[in-house]
Amino acid sequence: MKLGFFTMPIHPVERNYTQTLKEDREAVLLADRLGYCEAYIGEHITDSCETIPSCLTFIASVAHDTRQIRLGSGTVNLPNNHPVQVASHVAMVDHMLEGRFIFGIGPGGLRSDMEVCGNLDADRNAMFVESIDQILAIWAGDAPYNLKGQFWNISTERTLIREVGQGLILKPYQKPHPPIVVTVVVPHSKGLMAAAARGWQPITANFLPPVWAATHWPMHVKGCAQAGRRADPADWRVCRSIFVADDDAAARRYGKSVNGPYGKYFLNLRTKRLSRGAADVFKHDLAVTDEAVTIDYMLEHMAIAGSVNSVVDQLLAFRETVGDFGTLLYCGHDWADPQLARRSMELMAEQVMPAVNAAIGSSSRAA
Repeated sequence: MKLGFFTMPIHPVERNYTQTLKEDREAVLLADRLGYCEAYIGEHITDSCETIPSCLTFIASVAHDTRQIRLGSGTVNLPNNHPVQVASHVAMVDHMLEGRFIFGIGPGGLRSDMEVCGNLDADRNAMFVESIDQILAIWAGDAPYNLKGQFWNISTERTLIREVGQGLILKPYQKPHPPIVVTVVVPHSKGLMAAAARGWQPITANFLPPVWAATHWPMHVKGCAQAGRRADPADWRVCRSIFVADDDAAARRYGKSVNGPYGKYFLNLRTKRLSRGAADVFKHDLAVTDEAVTIDYMLEHMAIAGSVNSVVDQLLAFRETVGDFGTLLYCGHDWADPQLARRSMELMAEQVMPAVNAAIGSSSRAA
């Protein structure tokens, strides 16, 4: 199992924005130094807690200061952007990274972003599909393009001057394009099945109890089967909120406290989803009432915290529930205590993952 990194990010509203940007950047650079294989960056326009309005801009800011880590958009929310802007910006970032870019796409989940972009009541799934189809057509095609859609029409026919490059849109470094991934929240997602049929790979969100995370792989398998392709567990990325400390008491204080950074993270998510009656994804059993989905409840079912040995045991138990997957994405949280946050990432890479992989290897050989 590989180790990667995923950050939305979410910071307490009272924190200084300049400082949190520096911390988010430092977390990615630290992940690169520690050997994390990938890092995904979220994108939200209208949120003073989820504070990166352009994941591509953020990725560009660390492109030349990272060495081995692959950097992914997590995700570019396609209905909120013009397809030509996405196609050209992604192509540029892919060249900056010389092939270390992964193209994460989605319809977007923050309702205030939808409202401000004027598509709160639109068919956003249809916008999403049209956008990615046009982006792929741009990369596969040539000027003047002439793409007609329900939401966007794309052409440079009237202004094309080929000999000086006017009217041409950049193509990516990777051919035919960067690998495409989608972040999945909904249990038993039919959208995931459709994505798999198109050759896209899944990222399971961190704010799902294991019982719902386990439903994603079967849908991916069905989608691959529709396309006549074998599903490979190595292609499945699963994100979890994890905190590792040198002792269990410190881990509980930081990673399991309602007032800690992990508790405040889940408070933010809970408040947003409850406001639109969408708390079911947090429940390990749908019989649980919305009122019972407290922050303590969410931390119990969706956060992993402890000393190295404890986290190893919890991750192995989690894998027993959800099944085999290729990459564990460590979820980035606010650095309320930078020393503890850095130490957790170090312990995760240097002690937890080697022990997890040793245990997986032993169990595989025993089987």
